[in-house]
Amino acid sequence: MTSFERFEDIDAWKRARILTNEIYALTRQGEFSRDYGLTDQIRRAAVSVMSNLAEGFERNSGKEFARFLDIAKGSAGEIRCQLYIATDQGYLDMAQSGKLISEVSEISRMIAGLIKYLRSNKESG
Repeated sequence: MTSFERFEDIDAWKRARILTNEIYALTRQGEFSRDYGLTDQIRRAAVSVMSNLAEGFERNSGKEFARFLDIAKGSAGEIRCQLYIATDQGYLDMAQSGKLISEVSEISRMIAGLIKYLRSNKESG
């Protein structure tokens, strides 16, 4: 299927794990911690990126993996959107927001690369 032996070997998953920890840390602080709806939603989206990378890989099918990667990529877009909301509400400053949005965008590009690889590989069935 791919050259990965475990989902923990996937760079996008490693970076998504770091991002998830950063989001959890930020959402424990100040006003952000009291916006329960946004805090819950952004945490769920971050967990979704990691989880869908892992679950898709464990399906042992390139086609299934690509489907779960599509979901992970969608969750990455959701995180970016929620970061804009958090910034607009004053929960994050522009430097924090910019760094996180850049990181989520890079993870999304990495996921897109994996999707492209899997869908171009005819043995991915």
